[in-house]
Amino acid sequence: MSVDSTHEVVEPVDDSEFGPWLAQASILVVDDEPGMRNFLIKTLGPRCKSIQEASDTKEASRRLDAQHVDVVILDNVMPGKNGLDWLAEQRAIGFFADVILMTAYADLDTAIEALRAGVVDFVLKPFRSNQLLNAVARCLDRTRLQRENYVLRHELKSAQHQIFMRNKLLGDSALIQQAREAIARVAPLPTSVLFTGQSGTGKEVAARSLHSLSNRADQVFVPINCGAISPDVIESELFGHLKGAFTGASRPRDGLFMHAQGGTLFLDEIGELPYMLQSKLLRVLEDRRVRPVGSEREIPFDARFIFATNADLKGRVKAGTFRSDLYFRINVMQIHLPPLKDRGDDVQELAALFMREIAQQLGMPPVTIDERIREALARYDWPGNIRELRNLIERTVILGAFPEDFERFVHDDDTGGQSLAEVEQQHILSVLRETGGDREEAARRLGISRKTIDRKCARWRI
Repeated sequence: MSVDSTHEVVEPVDDSEFGPWLAQASILVVDDEPGMRNFLIKTLGPRCKSIQEASDTKEASRRLDAQHVDVVILDNVMPGKNGLDWLAEQRAIGFFADVILMTAYADLDTAIEALRAGVVDFVLKPFRSNQLLNAVARCLDRTRLQRENYVLRHELKSAQHQIFMRNKLLGDSALIQQAREAIARVAPLPTSVLFTGQSGTGKEVAARSLHSLSNRADQVFVPINCGAISPDVIESELFGHLKGAFTGASRPRDGLFMHAQGGTLFLDEIGELPYMLQSKLLRVLEDRRVRPVGSEREIPFDARFIFATNADLKGRVKAGTFRSDLYFRINVMQIHLPPLKDRGDDVQELAALFMREIAQQLGMPPVTIDERIREALARYDWPGNIRELRNLIERTVILGAFPEDFERFVHDDDTGGQSLAEVEQQHILSVLRETGGDREEAARRLGISRKTIDRKCARWRI
């Protein structure tokens, strides 16, 4: 069954063949013919999250300014400005969504012009409803895949990227139970959350746990380490940019914020966000709009915000390096994650879990955690917290035994009554010797930041 502008028929179709994302999509139909708009609304309306219509390009522009859309279905031949000219203008001022062109003219010139304007798919009039639905499904699948790949590449190239537990927060200590209860209470709400705690205490794990308990659990989770992105490119990475916005911007690109559309955006090390971008982030939080670099348009944006820091943000506000208005805006619901040394027997549970998981991942036999090692785990101060524990277990699996220095440094009878500070110093220096003085690699093995290594070495005058 086909359709033209004077005769519309919605044929029965099996919705399952169009993928899982159609029901979550927001679609804009731009066509001057009421009959075609009605047909498209009847076809798409019951199957998608929201559908809007515009009878001309001026109204379409207003719709784009007011609300986020995932796909635009555009007619080319309309009174006044044609669809492709309008699309080229929108691309130039910051419009990234996929566009499907409806046309009765399948000539090569039209196809070339459409591709240059940024059209990603075509439906030729007259068309069947399932042809249109398939085109929309292709766009949604393509967009979802691009977003997930972009986010994954961002995670993998981050200098601070670690392999985290991707499940829930583990442990039975009272402090971690309090944190879990707070997460469960706030997860269903739209409230922004600020996780605080030392480096390596599991703030990203907590953020993922919150996301999995929220009503956005089936949407993307986008983690961003504000301290790991170069200040020269962080604005473009976060907010996107237009072609020619700066040297090297050879093509337009939406940023990590827009890739989190509909999902959860986790900004780790928020205290490291450059001061000049803090006001822009505050505006995003207040207005829920994103302005790409070089764009005249602010794009409607919807995501849950989660923040994390190991810094004293109050102190930074007093020092003038962190905006007070941004601090009060993000500090609505604060959840503190305790250091591993304060979590009692949780270290034993985590060590056993890491031993099973890492041995399986590496295809190597697990190392027995005997009573002497359990005592060592309990006595050690864990300056790098959970991350240091995990790295220790990974090193142990690779070596086939726990490192000798680990046992030696955590027993009074072997350390000659040394203080924990002295034990910590010897352990860090031992790892530095193993890495040939490579502080970046030593920090990775210890599960602490390079800045921490540098600060301690300066204090020890090394």
